[in-house]
Amino acid sequence: MFRIAWLFAALALFVTPAAQAETKVRVGQPQAGTFQFVPLQVGIEAGLFKKHGVEVEVSSFSGGPRVQQALAAESIDIGLGSGPELALAAKGAPEIGVAAMADAPYSVLLAVLKDSPIKAAADLKDKTISISSKGSLTDWLARELSRLQGWGADGFKTAPLGATAAQMAALKTHQIDGMIVEANAGYRMEEDGSGRVVVQFGDLIKTFHIYVIYARKGFASQNPDAVRAFLAGWFDTIAYMQAHRAETIAIVQRTAQVSPALATRDYDELSGMFNRTGRFDPKALAVLSRSFVEMGMLPQEPDMKGLITEEFLPGVKR
Repeated sequence: MFRIAWLFAALALFVTPAAQAETKVRVGQPQAGTFQFVPLQVGIEAGLFKKHGVEVEVSSFSGGPRVQQALAAESIDIGLGSGPELALAAKGAPEIGVAAMADAPYSVLLAVLKDSPIKAAADLKDKTISISSKGSLTDWLARELSRLQGWGADGFKTAPLGATAAQMAALKTHQIDGMIVEANAGYRMEEDGSGRVVVQFGDLIKTFHIYVIYARKGFASQNPDAVRAFLAGWFDTIAYMQAHRAETIAIVQRTAQVSPALATRDYDELSGMFNRTGRFDPKALAVLSRSFVEMGMLPQEPDMKGLITEEFLPGVKR
């Protein structure tokens, strides 16, 4: 009996640390099935978060604002969101940007119907283009596109129509001339022959942080090692995706429920947008700061240093 008790005690010495090592981190993403958020699934399936002692629990929401609400309600610990959402931190939201997730906005494009007379950005003058909502990332990209054409911020009209499905319906009934949407919506149109991609925003805007990883301040202060472990797993995943093209494409195809050709296009055209280190670019932060004022989100540009931190990034000395 003594030997059996001793055996169980000895086994506990090996089992308990491993069990304790895995910390659950609740992560929110704006939506499921899009390439920009697929690293969560890749990292989970490849065991890269688990390698760092993290159990990732993923929740999908209907858009970035819902992720921000979940952070504020403390129902998630980490949120994947757009760069412009840093303005919410400036307004007092209990969160902080802990990593630059993706840079140039390759995951957003402007699409038109196949028979549209619009062939290039120069043809958009005075046309009506849909966006998701006023003050959104797509709204700012529309204004920036107009400025880049030399027309000021209002060279074409914008129609806030919400979800991609509503924008697609308006496009097909000719209520709008084009739509600014997530890349897969445009790629699907080209695949089924109904539309064309006219503008890939990442080709025009290079200095930017389209996506940022946010941490709830309370979670970061109470569980700093969990934030560090999650980010270590995330950036291991980005490196894994670069080195394992076929495996990543297979996960994209299954997660996004797209054809092999579309999953391959996602990988080849969009994977370069991911930031490899999480470091914030001061010039990209300056663009974001300017956008806050241009979109009416803030009356003046904030001190961006107070909205972000790099202390949790891999390789940063404490």
